[in-house]
Amino acid sequence: MEWQAVFTLITLAGVLGTLALTRLSADLVLMAALALLLVSGVLGPVEALSGFANPGVITIATLYVVAAGLKETGAVQWIARLLLGHPKTQRGAQLRMIAPTGVLSGFMNNTAVVAMFIPAIQDWAQRLGVPASKLLLPLSYAAILGGTCTLIGTSTNLVVDGMLQSRLGINLGVFELAWVGVPLLVVGGAFLVFIGHRLLPDRGGLSEELDQVREYGVEVQVEERGPLAGKTIAEAGLRALTYGYLTEIDREGRLITAVEPDRTLQAGDKLYFVGAPECASELRRIQGLKPANGSVHKLEVENHQRCLVEVVLGPEFPALNKTIRDSRFRTRFNAVIFSVSREGKRVPGKLGDITFRMGDTLLLEASHQFVEQYRFRRDFLLVSALNDSTPPDFRKAPRALGILALMVVLSASGLLSILESAFLAAGAMIAAGCITASRARRSVDLPVLVVIASSFALGNAMTETGAAQWVVGGLLGFGPLTPWMALAMVYVLTALFTEVITNNAAAVLMFPIALAVSEYLGVSFLPFAVAVMFAASASFITPLGYQTNLMVYGPGRYQFMDYVRIGAPLSVLVACVAIALIPLVWAFEG
Repeated sequence: MEWQAVFTLITLAGVLGTLALTRLSADLVLMAALALLLVSGVLGPVEALSGFANPGVITIATLYVVAAGLKETGAVQWIARLLLGHPKTQRGAQLRMIAPTGVLSGFMNNTAVVAMFIPAIQDWAQRLGVPASKLLLPLSYAAILGGTCTLIGTSTNLVVDGMLQSRLGINLGVFELAWVGVPLLVVGGAFLVFIGHRLLPDRGGLSEELDQVREYGVEVQVEERGPLAGKTIAEAGLRALTYGYLTEIDREGRLITAVEPDRTLQAGDKLYFVGAPECASELRRIQGLKPANGSVHKLEVENHQRCLVEVVLGPEFPALNKTIRDSRFRTRFNAVIFSVSREGKRVPGKLGDITFRMGDTLLLEASHQFVEQYRFRRDFLLVSALNDSTPPDFRKAPRALGILALMVVLSASGLLSILESAFLAAGAMIAAGCITASRARRSVDLPVLVVIASSFALGNAMTETGAAQWVVGGLLGFGPLTPWMALAMVYVLTALFTEVITNNAAAVLMFPIALAVSEYLGVSFLPFAVAVMFAASASFITPLGYQTNLMVYGPGRYQFMDYVRIGAPLSVLVACVAIALIPLVWAFEG
């Protein structure tokens, strides 16, 4: 091998190891790899940056705006209300949920579908008396399977289609993948309904344990001529209580939330603490405080000045691996943490000493503007108001669904390309008032686009330097393989990659290897490209393999082994069906 091929393989190994073993963000790692290949001379500027001009990547960026328009108008919740209904059994509830989730995920970003369905499914589960843990993981899996049914259902399909266009001039139709995707959705859905429910844990969601999580509220008042008036919160010793913590101050009818330690107390202030019942006894031992109306009571959430918000920490949350005390969460986000849930259980111990981890679910008390402010930020994978004061504008839901339907018809009929129809749909969403221009800008997930686009540099380097052909020679050197066996090998390798790195990066890295395999065997490349599409999306075994899996991790109170228990057999089943069907639809001889 030339030194360029060796350097490319070392870079690839470094990328895979860094993504699998560290918490560095994927966009940072892949951009560093792109820069390394460019500076070293392995790739020129055109080859290194080609991903940023790929039609598939631009289409994904545009579809984020379309999905945001559907989300802002509540179109998905509107459909969910019509389709979910009131089933009598748990199995019926799963079936009622899986069908619309799979269909909707075929036509819009499945991450957006799951984000909108999670609060609806939690409320629905509570009304039906079904544990949320029996529904939320099937929700994620149904969204993943539904996304494979169309070309626009998942970003992975668009990425591979973009590479097919640029490398080989092949264009797939919007519904061409349905020949395999629909059977996968049916088989996978049947597995979840008839077998999976036995493998799913029986744990309530966060809303089912809300009373336990919130514990008790205690109100006390600063005495008129007491020693605490004029002192700061810290000086008064109110920041280091054993059984509770200060959440807000009522000062002459004005509510002060996210109280800073250096805020000065005034006579007559009503202080509101959250904690265990023993908090009341602890506060009574502090001179200068008196009970406000003698109240020690269950925490009320109906106060019109605040609401409860559930958030799931994402990989870009700035305080990962820091304690709540050191993170200055109250000051940074103007919100108070009530509890932290991790791997299905509330994290014990004093709240300030808890260390943030990716995937943690936090129950917050915040202003009504919190959801609006952080809905499109990268800090959180999910932001859901439990007492939502700003419901979507459902009057515009039919308008948004009409725009989506028109986009699908224009692209499916061949009148316009997917990119062109997506541009028109995004513009129509803004023009029709389904979403504002500022929200449209914020809805574009830039880190995901950077990951996808920079992955192309590694893929190009694998092809240009001959590293992909060398890898294929090593894989096929153990003995002669039939095209069907080679297809299975490509599928399994891609599926393994997507469990440890992002699904889009796995697709881009496996594309040149799959191309080299088809050239080595002298058969059509299309079946191998489609296998990469389906395998890169089929991530069921770990919560980190696919973003929707991580989004339901906290709200469903799941543990890591829950994913392995149900995801492993589902992955094997999906792999068998896909490997059997793909050559029947796209022949090896072409």
